[in-house]
Amino acid sequence: MSQEKSPASSSQEPLPIHRLHQSLINRIAAGEIIHRPASALKELLENCLDARATSIKITVKDGGMKLLQIQDNGCGIRRTDLPILAERFTTSKISSFSDLSRITTYGFRGEALASISHIAHLSVVTKTRSDAHAWKACYLDGVLVPSKPGQTPDPKPCAGVDGTIITIEDMFYNTPIRLSALRSPSEEYAKILDVVTKYAVHNPTISFLCKKGGSPSPEISTSPVSDVLQAIRSLYGHAIAKELLHVDVTSEQFKDGIDDPEKWSAEVFCTNANYQAKKMVFLLFINHRLVESSPLKRAIESVYSGFLPKGTFPFVYSSVEMDPRSVDVNVHPTKREVLFLNEEAIIERISDAIQQNVVGQSQSRVFEYQTLLPGVSEISALKGKKKAREDGNESEDENDDGPTESASLVQKSLSQHKVRTSLQDRTLESMLPVNDPSRSDDSSGRAVRLGDIKESQCSLTSIAELRQSVVKNVHHNLTEIIRNHIFVGFVDNIRCLSLIQHSTKLYLVNHATLAEEMFYQLALRQFGNYRRLRLDPHPPLRTLVELAVNVERGTEQSGLEKTEIVDRIAKTLVDRREMLSEYFALDISESGDILALPHLLKEYTPDLNKLPTFLMRLGPQVDWSSERECFESFMHELAYFYSPASGVWSGDGIGQEKSAAWQTEHILFHALRKFLIAPRSLLDNDVVQVANLPDLYRVFERC
Repeated sequence: MSQEKSPASSSQEPLPIHRLHQSLINRIAAGEIIHRPASALKELLENCLDARATSIKITVKDGGMKLLQIQDNGCGIRRTDLPILAERFTTSKISSFSDLSRITTYGFRGEALASISHIAHLSVVTKTRSDAHAWKACYLDGVLVPSKPGQTPDPKPCAGVDGTIITIEDMFYNTPIRLSALRSPSEEYAKILDVVTKYAVHNPTISFLCKKGGSPSPEISTSPVSDVLQAIRSLYGHAIAKELLHVDVTSEQFKDGIDDPEKWSAEVFCTNANYQAKKMVFLLFINHRLVESSPLKRAIESVYSGFLPKGTFPFVYSSVEMDPRSVDVNVHPTKREVLFLNEEAIIERISDAIQQNVVGQSQSRVFEYQTLLPGVSEISALKGKKKAREDGNESEDENDDGPTESASLVQKSLSQHKVRTSLQDRTLESMLPVNDPSRSDDSSGRAVRLGDIKESQCSLTSIAELRQSVVKNVHHNLTEIIRNHIFVGFVDNIRCLSLIQHSTKLYLVNHATLAEEMFYQLALRQFGNYRRLRLDPHPPLRTLVELAVNVERGTEQSGLEKTEIVDRIAKTLVDRREMLSEYFALDISESGDILALPHLLKEYTPDLNKLPTFLMRLGPQVDWSSERECFESFMHELAYFYSPASGVWSGDGIGQEKSAAWQTEHILFHALRKFLIAPRSLLDNDVVQVANLPDLYRVFERC
């Protein structure tokens, strides 16, 4: 017999097993961890947060594929750690497997930078607070490489500030299949913005900035704020923030003693039944880690299916904190999923709590509609309908001896088109006694006469540009509505909602937002020429800032003691007291006493209970580094100080409430008529048409 094997028999032999090359192993692992630029950014953001950074800046080119750079002001990286920085499984977070049960940081495996170095060109510039200068290192395939040909691969000294700058260039340059599978740069950039937005919401005390390379303005720019609600309002908009419900959930019972691994708590911000969107926005953080949970998401969707129309979804933010021993974070290459004890019971508790709160707030529903654009006159609509009707019946009208068009309009004025109120009519509120020194005995409830405010002369280009932007963004129809409106009454004092009438239409307005915009424009109009509101006795600046900082939540996450925060803000304002006095009439003595405040409207006195918060916000909220941004942000903070406070009435007692209401109605709304140049942005959520008299007549005729 022949000793040769047939092809069929040789194909049945098992293939030999051999070791893969280390570079191939690393490239395969990198593909599991870094799916797209947004995946790399998530890993780097978590490193910044682990480094206790308070400011994070991201720069992106071509959706992150050409350039992805992230800069933080954290603790930095030691010079001695740079040679092994991009090697796999090198980390400062854990030293033994048991540390995973106590992990409180975002990262722990030490694979992120290693994976990035295998699919992109990676460079790091870092400086610790103890170093005299920064160090720059470049990496390829996990090892140091020279930054320029002919140089050694060792880290090189360079100029830099405290913190770390990580630059990723030409991502997936050596994996063409993965590169071709990515979507367009604009879609990848949108995914990057989504990641930054979610982390900015969960970390409201950290400043985030994200922009495209070469762009002068960022797409996302947040300043440290006090709580999650303000971050949601800033990043997702007022339409979502105004409908949010706050839900706190904790474990029903836990074992005696403080060391209970089954103890947990959850904080949820979810929209009520008035809000609905085509796609669900679900932010879930477990132990401050951004994760996904399909069972929890399905449970929440099931809760809202009984309140929202089919095909619409809510906005939900949930932060769950539990003992690290109850969570297994090492179950997914990108740490996108986690496992935790009592998952079904926790999900049930959270969904039940959301359902109870939504049910409690859904006793009344809000339905908004708008038949015509604000400011479009009814007579124009009637003429358009009449013309269409005449075009269709032209032959019949040729022999008609009836009245002319103008005569018919004058002759036939239907009752549903009549304006039934007048600004000069006496109101019920005018008959109630009000303790307000600015109101004279013979005022009879009418608005206070306001003096004219002339525009100050200013040669600064930044002020001229800001004034031009106000004129450029004007909405003429809305300005006409505000200028000729009639105040009807307050709807919700807590949310600063009021009703006004214009022609035959009724509008619901947020008078706090309108007032804030008006006071910003008044501050811009009087720049450098403000009246002064003298304070006697002179309150100490540091004491006022300290009052605000002591009640501010989340200051401990900044990494500074409250006394340090107070000292920094007070020093910032005292050092700039000459500029503040010259431009804004904010007089501060050398010893740190507040002597005078800018007075934007002579007849209106701001709520001085907001003064500590105003002074505290001037520290972090004002951009002191650029002239235009400094002036604009300061005037916005000044306008916020002057606007009516939402939440509660200022002062104590019924008399003070009536006084504040009288000042809002007879001074603030009168000032809105006279001074406000309404921008288009107010039409989004702050001015809504709720009724139209002709439409109401049609409803009554059917009854």
